[in-house]
Amino acid sequence: MALWRLPNTKEVQVLVAGQVTNTLPPMEGPRQGFAFCPFQVSEAAPVTFLPADLYFNGKADATPEIGETELPPCFWTEFRKSGSKENQQLSWPSHPAGAVKSIARDAFEKTVATAVKAMQEGCLEKVVLSRTKTLPLFEGFHLLKAFGQLTELYATAFVSLVTIPGIGTWLGATPELLVQIDRHKVFRTVALAGTQPLQEGLTPADAIWRQKEIEEQALVQRYIVSCFRHLRLREYVEMGPRTVRAGNLLHLKTDFSAAMEEVGFPKLGTQMLELLHPTSAVGGMPKAAALKMINQLELHERRYYSGYLGPVQLGQETNLFVNLRCVELGQETVTAYAGAGMTADSVPAKEWQETELKMQTVLRLFQASQS
Repeated sequence: MALWRLPNTKEVQVLVAGQVTNTLPPMEGPRQGFAFCPFQVSEAAPVTFLPADLYFNGKADATPEIGETELPPCFWTEFRKSGSKENQQLSWPSHPAGAVKSIARDAFEKTVATAVKAMQEGCLEKVVLSRTKTLPLFEGFHLLKAFGQLTELYATAFVSLVTIPGIGTWLGATPELLVQIDRHKVFRTVALAGTQPLQEGLTPADAIWRQKEIEEQALVQRYIVSCFRHLRLREYVEMGPRTVRAGNLLHLKTDFSAAMEEVGFPKLGTQMLELLHPTSAVGGMPKAAALKMINQLELHERRYYSGYLGPVQLGQETNLFVNLRCVELGQETVTAYAGAGMTADSVPAKEWQETELKMQTVLRLFQASQS
């Protein structure tokens, strides 16, 4: 099952799949459903597609749409039981391997220092290293209430709740669009990088960026342009960079778009998805060297953190987002994931602090509820 609220909308959409598949259909249609894909494919984290066997667009005058596969009669009974802890055993799916351990500050900063040294020696330009933090779930935690709180807190984010047996349950509010195809066949993506906290009393227009963040965002921007060049696409629109707000943080953002039929690329969404993921905003540059370093240095499996998710051809649109600002729910725990982009000028202590700020996007719900 997947629940989501698109950025700058109010409708909560719901999709239920009788079974999942491990291959994605073309992003341009006609098959409808919800994609939930990992950072790197593994046995424990496969590509997952939920067909739209039952879909509701959230609008007051709409009725649920029924797909090809019949759902079991007990579905709604089980769904009503799965929303809260309330002194009974949790029934939402969790990762079979159990709780993920928190990564200590000194261990994370040591990996950052190793990466910075490699970049200073010219081995690569940028790498994104991530970490985890695991907290106990408080008594009375309500999963659907937490989802609702995220929709209220982050109007401009893609807010999602995905729960799949054998995969787990993930909750998040991500600011980063990966691939969009609207009903007019216009393709869109963004370069989003660089992070600083939003200071009280200031607006995005007041932001002053360090050279490190400017270079980090430029790398992501150039990577998207290189994907267009790889496809020999020359007619696209580029706007930015500009400063945007995402919850309690500010980022640099550049928007890209192309009218797919006008430029002669009717499958541009599918083609760019294959080239973009994982973007340099979550991996690094050059891609192969960055992914190799991530696999060597990170102390955990990312699984679906920094993968991508979203509806495919629902409402005649595809909207895929990078799975950032997310948590994974265990039977009695919640694990947050966050990363930071490292360059040769990175300072380990500042990168730790950046991950702390990013984790607060979702973890604030859990910590506030316990106080």
